Amino acid sequence: MLALRTSVSQAPKQKLSNTLRSWLPILQSNLESLKEVLEPFCEANPLIEVRPGNERDESMRFAKRSFFEQVGTKNSASEAIEALTLSKSSLYDVLYEQINPPLFPTCKSQDIAFKIVEQINDEVYYDPQPNWWVIHGFSEAEVERVRARFAHLLPLGVGAKDFKESFLFQLDDLEMDETLYQSTKRLIEDFENLEVYAGEPSFSEAIGVIRRFHVPPAIEYFEEGTQVVPDLFVFENNGAIEVKLNDAYYPDVIIDTQGMDESHYFVAQKIKDAKDLIDALEMRKATLYKMGLMIVEYQYEFFTGGPIRPMKLKDLADELARNPSTISRAIANKYLACNQGVIALKQFFSAAIDEDVSNSAIKTYLQEVVAKEDAQKPLSDSKLLNLIEEKFGVKMVRRTITKYRKQLNIAGSSERKKLYSFK
Repeated sequence: MLALRTSVSQAPKQKLSNTLRSWLPILQSNLESLKEVLEPFCEANPLIEVRPGNERDESMRFAKRSFFEQVGTKNSASEAIEALTLSKSSLYDVLYEQINPPLFPTCKSQDIAFKIVEQINDEVYYDPQPNWWVIHGFSEAEVERVRARFAHLLPLGVGAKDFKESFLFQLDDLEMDETLYQSTKRLIEDFENLEVYAGEPSFSEAIGVIRRFHVPPAIEYFEEGTQVVPDLFVFENNGAIEVKLNDAYYPDVIIDTQGMDESHYFVAQKIKDAKDLIDALEMRKATLYKMGLMIVEYQYEFFTGGPIRPMKLKDLADELARNPSTISRAIANKYLACNQGVIALKQFFSAAIDEDVSNSAIKTYLQEVVAKEDAQKPLSDSKLLNLIEEKFGVKMVRRTITKYRKQLNIAGSSERKKLYSFK
């Protein structure tokens, strides 16, 4: 039986006019940009001061430790919240910092290099749009000459066309004797036929070199990733699932009327506007809190270790008496922190394969199966399809499984078999 403990009790105030006009942009902004959204209101009202929530006194911060204790931290709640916001320099920042002389000596070579970075995909391989260089007035030969210099950038392998070229980029950075270098290079270039070279004297040593390479390149940036500030926390407390707003990062709106005649029309109007703005913030809190309660109620199995169920955005919109498009914008760029990680709210509204199965659940199962497969006999897409149909009782086609596998950056069975041999 679902047990929800509400640590705050808030209800949207039925104040329309200025409050409602303020509420929509405030609701739709994410927590990190909320202060910026409030700035125009401050500029128009001399009585308002906005203090960033993460600069509050420690006594005002999120005091509930249950969530953070469950994930093993011993820091204060505020430190734990702040830890969620820490991020390293992005891969693109690191690359941009290296695009300068002497490797890229001219303005044109630097311009081409910046454009190449824009063509790097999520796996950090060079995955260009067709003929993009024509649009910018370059030739393909010019682009390739500049891209070849990416072999000297850090992290090694970034900007390569595929894993083979990435291996070659990484190989060129190593110091070794010419015989081993040529043997390793030959294995990389003919990676599909490694078994042909198994009898060569330097085969084992060359394989040892390849095992040191990163696949995909810059994998350390995937492991840490960019952290975000969640709007909601969901955690178990004494057997009940509890929902908590991230109050620590909400800005405070301060009304300062010191030395002013509050009965004066101008002052009274600005006080009213300030209170409307505070009401709009409270409506945002109440709306997101109710969203959190509804998500937990519907996705209870997920928060206790099960898969995400298909959930319709319209159901949430109807419950909140809002247009689905408004709710869609409201959940964009907002996150929920729970034992399973920091999850985008939109992830809970997966498209359904059928009324009982979401594509998110299919993908999660696909990852689990591949993670446990026999390294000597990786599962083909057809076998994965059979397992999924048997597990979920649905009918699908193989190309859908192939699409999901690629979306999850899972290599095909033959490539996985070769990659497993390096572990």
